[in-house]
Amino acid sequence: MGEIRDPIHVFVHFGPDEASIIASRPFQRLRYIHQLALTYLVYPGATHRRFEHSLGVMEVASRIYDVVTSPQNIYHNSVRDIVPRARGDARAHEYWAQALRCAALCHDLGHLPFSHAAERELLPAGWDHERLSYELIMCEELNPLWKKLKIQAEDVAKLALGPKKCKLEFSDWETILSEIIVGDVFGADRIDYLLRDSYHAGVSYGRFDHYRLIDTLRILPASEEDSREPALGIQRGGLESAESLLWARYFMYTQLYFHPTRRIYDMHLMQFLKEWLPNGQFSTAI
Repeated sequence: MGEIRDPIHVFVHFGPDEASIIASRPFQRLRYIHQLALTYLVYPGATHRRFEHSLGVMEVASRIYDVVTSPQNIYHNSVRDIVPRARGDARAHEYWAQALRCAALCHDLGHLPFSHAAERELLPAGWDHERLSYELIMCEELNPLWKKLKIQAEDVAKLALGPKKCKLEFSDWETILSEIIVGDVFGADRIDYLLRDSYHAGVSYGRFDHYRLIDTLRILPASEEDSREPALGIQRGGLESAESLLWARYFMYTQLYFHPTRRIYDMHLMQFLKEWLPNGQFSTAI
């Protein structure tokens, strides 16, 4: 087991399985992609990259998985039936824990240079960074790694992208696992980018008690009134932490992500790239 020092999570732990993915060319590419595009021209400290964000998402997703699959945190039989650990299936529990960590690492593989800036304008119709991530996860270069790790590439793609972006068929369990990474409310991706972006930008808007939030996350059963499938939710004791996350996201968008000067830089970058790139678009060749 290795570890990387991280300003957000103190340590990010990884094993030999994750190390092989981190060392791969598609993942190493993330070292050169700014998390917040040209934001560093307004907030000089915001020079962090997708590389460390992806490591952080793996760390957070792994913590959430351990909490929500712990038998002492499962109260409903319908949930117990879909969680391998609660059923006593140790092999399946370990498989999905590893698949989740790999998916968390790979969830942003397809980001363009400068991340989200002008993505819609600089890719062909029907393409976005999630589709590029899917193609990279399934590519010939990573295929030997999945075989060596005995993990199905399709499982990694499902968990990394979620049902909205991955057109494969999902079970209830796979839907829950993908929500751990890319969920619209409690996803590890959101938790890490809010904490990391606020830290590097030097603002306090994105901070919230993520430790408390994670400790109170639970898998909620499906119900006729609320959902047709299980979903991530929180215990009452985590309500204030969840509210803080929502406020943090709101303030980060209004004060940093939508900063007018920062957005103008994005527009100038888009105009330059449309003139400089062949046919005004990035290539989608893997």
